Amino acid sequence: MLKTIPLFRDDAYLAHTQATVQQVDERGIVLDRTIFYATSGGQPGDTGRLIRADGAEIAITGTVTGETKEDIFHLAAEGADTLRAGDTVDLLIDWERRLRLMRMHTACHLLTTFCPYPVTGAAVSEEDSRVDFDMPDGGMSKEEATDRLMQLVRADHPVFVRMIGEDELTANPALVKSKNVRPPSGSGQIRLVCIGGNASVDSQPCGGTHVRSTSEIGDIHIGKIEKKGRENRRFRLRFGTLGG
Repeated sequence: MLKTIPLFRDDAYLAHTQATVQQVDERGIVLDRTIFYATSGGQPGDTGRLIRADGAEIAITGTVTGETKEDIFHLAAEGADTLRAGDTVDLLIDWERRLRLMRMHTACHLLTTFCPYPVTGAAVSEEDSRVDFDMPDGGMSKEEATDRLMQLVRADHPVFVRMIGEDELTANPALVKSKNVRPPSGSGQIRLVCIGGNASVDSQPCGGTHVRSTSEIGDIHIGKIEKKGRENRRFRLRFGTLGG
């Protein structure tokens, strides 16, 4: 399978670049490099446009992975102009949508820092995201959670990526907050998303995209805490102020 260099892993703020088409089939368009994040870990894939040398635009309605994280398929809108292997294209992601997803995803990480319970599920969206915890009743109110979340946002903590070896992750199992999902193994390297100087606020395996500083998240709140089972609580995150 042809591999794609995932530029978004090193620079989540790269909104435009050029790439070469490697393959086009019923699964989608494969490029040699891409800034389009592919659906994974609860974060949806990017949308945007590919622009051919002749100016024709191909709308991309989604981005997904294949058998591995390096198998990235760009999904063209129905009826879009065709591409062929060897074509050079300009890549433009829907930046406003991506930025909202990055802000939301980073906020989800912050939530796990003061809810010290195993994460049983998560989904990031542009308006209403969720994080599910294996936690009992009475763990925290939405007002308390919102206050603690906004304290971390206002503190303007840096957000950065650090790579560690799989042996280091094995020696520090608490880095993995998910109850049911383990980071992919076999590459020898694990990507950690860290928050705070020297990762003082948080550090956990993640392949998603995030803002550079917690202050970029802006106003955000816990809109609802739902009971989804005997010991499963769903926290819903929404932009804006609580009650606003």
